[in-house]
Amino acid sequence: MSTPATELQQDGYITADGRKIGSVMMDLRSITLRFGGVVAIQDISFDIRQGEIRAIIGPNGAGKSSMLNVISGFYQPQQGEVWFLGKKRPPLKPYQVARQGIARTFQNIALFQGMTVLDNVMTGRLNHMKTGWLAQSIWLGRANKEERINRRKVEEIIDFLEIQSIRKTPVGRLPYGLKKRVELARALAAEPDLLLLDEPMAGMNVEEKEDMSRFILDANDEYGTTIALIEHDMGVVMDLSDRVVVMDYGRKIGDGTPDEVRNNEEVIAAYLGVPND
Repeated sequence: MSTPATELQQDGYITADGRKIGSVMMDLRSITLRFGGVVAIQDISFDIRQGEIRAIIGPNGAGKSSMLNVISGFYQPQQGEVWFLGKKRPPLKPYQVARQGIARTFQNIALFQGMTVLDNVMTGRLNHMKTGWLAQSIWLGRANKEERINRRKVEEIIDFLEIQSIRKTPVGRLPYGLKKRVELARALAAEPDLLLLDEPMAGMNVEEKEDMSRFILDANDEYGTTIALIEHDMGVVMDLSDRVVVMDYGRKIGDGTPDEVRNNEEVIAAYLGVPND
């Protein structure tokens, strides 16, 4: 993927390959997060723009997952502000954040192992189910129509991620790489404005990484989904991302295009390493 223009405009920017990146969707301002005497995140600010793929990288223990948990509402920072779609976000529960249009996958797969792929993906539609439990139990009228709409969307996602052949297979029987794809399907079924991916390539072989990279790019392109991801595979990060923020020991040490980050001396020293001559 071509990198975006270095100079950001208030209303967005055009990437070198002609993609339109919009204005700021999420703005994290001076975020500080502590666990007792341990500072996990120290005074970090960065934004995520509509339509872009934004990577968060850094060595183990840098605070990346903690930052993703702040974005998803699982952690509440002691200092700083989270702005989403132009409004300051008050402290919210994760399910309330999900209702705002933010979905995520997890570093450790969090699926219902005894349920089928189809049923797991259907759980991603919970925020789109408006009828009460009584109407759903008799499955008539509005509940019937709502169920058909949700199932149609889920089948679309299953086709999109090419998992039709396993749609009725219990998730516990699937290999690791397919489980990761099912988790992505569940997140996409929520139709999020912002999709958070926590190490989507972890534990995958080369072929599985290529497939997952393709699906992430396609989700961004076809659905217009804004994506923020944590990933340790630097080849994947540099190929997928429009912009990259780099963390180290809870601090931000770099922020910019993949090329800018790749040539940042502090980032090289702390994370990327100096190539041997």
